[in-house]
Amino acid sequence: MQEQQQGLQVAASSTDMRRVSTSTSSAMNTPASSTTDSEHPTDSHALANADHDEKGAAQVNEHDKVKNLGWNEHPKEIPGLVGGLDNDDLWALVRRFNKQMYHVKATKEPLLAGLDLNIADEDEFSPDKLRANVERLYMTVIIGLMGFGKHIARLRSWREPRRTGAFAAVYAVAWLLNLLVPTFLTTFMVLIVYPPARPILFPPAPLALVDSNTGGVQSPAAGVLGSHDSATGAPEKHKGEAVEQEASNFVSGIGSIALSSATGKHEQGDPDSDPLNKSVPDPTRLAMAGADAKTAAQGGSPSEHHDKTKQPMEDAMWGKMRPVMHVVGDVADGWERFANALSPTPPFPKERPRLVLASVLVPGVAVSLVTTSAMFVRMTSFGIGVGFFSDPLIWRGLDWLNTNYPNWQKLLEIRNSLLKGVPTNAQLTVTLLRIGEANKAPLPPPPSSDQPPPNKPKSLNGDELALDASNDEIHSAIHEDPADKEAAEAAAATTAGTDGKPKHRHGEHILGFFKGTTKTGVETKLGVDVLRAKIGSTHAKNHLGVLPKPTDLGPSGPVDFKGRYKGHRGWINISTAAAVPCVSWSKEPSDGTGGAVEHTIDRHDKHVAFKVPIRDIQELKKVGGLGWKAKIVVGWATGKTVADGLEIVDKEGNTWKLTAIQYREELFNRLLAIGGQKWESW
Repeated sequence: MQEQQQGLQVAASSTDMRRVSTSTSSAMNTPASSTTDSEHPTDSHALANADHDEKGAAQVNEHDKVKNLGWNEHPKEIPGLVGGLDNDDLWALVRRFNKQMYHVKATKEPLLAGLDLNIADEDEFSPDKLRANVERLYMTVIIGLMGFGKHIARLRSWREPRRTGAFAAVYAVAWLLNLLVPTFLTTFMVLIVYPPARPILFPPAPLALVDSNTGGVQSPAAGVLGSHDSATGAPEKHKGEAVEQEASNFVSGIGSIALSSATGKHEQGDPDSDPLNKSVPDPTRLAMAGADAKTAAQGGSPSEHHDKTKQPMEDAMWGKMRPVMHVVGDVADGWERFANALSPTPPFPKERPRLVLASVLVPGVAVSLVTTSAMFVRMTSFGIGVGFFSDPLIWRGLDWLNTNYPNWQKLLEIRNSLLKGVPTNAQLTVTLLRIGEANKAPLPPPPSSDQPPPNKPKSLNGDELALDASNDEIHSAIHEDPADKEAAEAAAATTAGTDGKPKHRHGEHILGFFKGTTKTGVETKLGVDVLRAKIGSTHAKNHLGVLPKPTDLGPSGPVDFKGRYKGHRGWINISTAAAVPCVSWSKEPSDGTGGAVEHTIDRHDKHVAFKVPIRDIQELKKVGGLGWKAKIVVGWATGKTVADGLEIVDKEGNTWKLTAIQYREELFNRLLAIGGQKWESW
């Protein structure tokens, strides 16, 4: 993310409405916690309604009508949306936000850090949430550690002699003067407070281009350097897509290994020639069914009536998954907060988080200057003794804290102390979404396309790289090897018949038969649902339109979204230009300006089915168009995307379920960002 020379300044206006000025001179001031302010209940709301110095198209709107900034348009035709932030970076944040958010509830609890959209302690577990958190862990922590490791490899290799020599000289002098710890801490402080020092000490290079063993140049694993921030260098159409695909494959790889272990896969013990084995599909796809089949084949009984350990073990494993998911999410959140503190993204303040982090190191530098190694060893051993022999005193102290300060553990959490006011990527994204809504200029959705990215290297200036390699070496590394390309074409030719058509093995014929049969069964079931819906079946009505036809597809947003209510085709309208912003469903679209729907709700009025003030929304929940098992089967058999739905719950507990929604993610994001609710992620 690009950095912005902005900060925050709080000033009172004549209308008693707080305005925040992002000027460099006030970079140290952040908006005070506004959890009791009815106008701006969180710092995120205050930042969204601020008057920013550098503005994008989403931060300027002089009219009451909703402005369309390029929904359903080509990305190149969309102007810069947020000042100081590239559109590609913005869309990467939104894409990852869409995968992370499933269910939010409004809360009235005070916010210790001033920012909402924290993960609830009672957040329910689901395998898909765990997958999303592990993907976040890969894109933040694992990729970050990969980059750190490759920087270390570059330094140790002496392929950049000037830089490595400078590091070695400073280290030697600090060692001779017994100032290693102060030197390390001071270097960290410089890197935190003065960002221009970072590329000087650690010149950037594409992650996939650096060999982690030698520190030199290597050919990317993808064969071509199509992206700079991914481990494989795979091509991408839009910034961040390659590392997102890597994260997805990372989780899938872990799952494949786990399933292979559960089913006893051991290819080394297979006979050399077994035509039947080559014809059947891989049983690791059948998970527990495959494990039971292996048990039965070995003479055991897979029945849970005989195995009294199966259900207790499964219950224990699933019961421990929620804390595991929370730990993974907390690690990813902490990494994102540190990253956003070191390299803030507008409109968040620039200087304050860095100075807070650096100030923590100042006492360490002072103490290290007067502490000898002998003193350090004695203090460490003293601390170990106190911790070992003072157990009664420690427990009494904890009881006193729990009695007098029930939330003391929450106050000590890094997000509420050292990194207070620093957002996670999700909190940053919802603030950016609120900026668009505050100016009646909703942010366009991230661009998408079914076409693969071009298999060509991304632009790279070899002269600007600090790697010890010539331009010819870099050029040959980032381009696809002609020999590998010819080998791939030859392999493709050998799999084709004499007529040029691909050969099919018996296993593919079997899978094709089952796939065709399943597709027919799915279409028959959905056809029956149409008849059942006509006679009043609620479940059948919810299934209507889950597999959109080409005629159902078309432009949607930012005001009207195609979707169904109780099985009926219609439009979900968001009216923000009205006196009271509302969301409603009707059979006809509005005029697209975001004005009020001029129809009353009546049981005899077929135009508007319901109308809910957005400020009264208490809960938003993404729901699938089909169950997860049915969705997998339908996706495999038909190759179509299932249209999902959304549940809206108001303060009175009334629930409205919308199904078969085009742009479901964008509708969810708009409803999340418009109101003044303090949200909590579930």
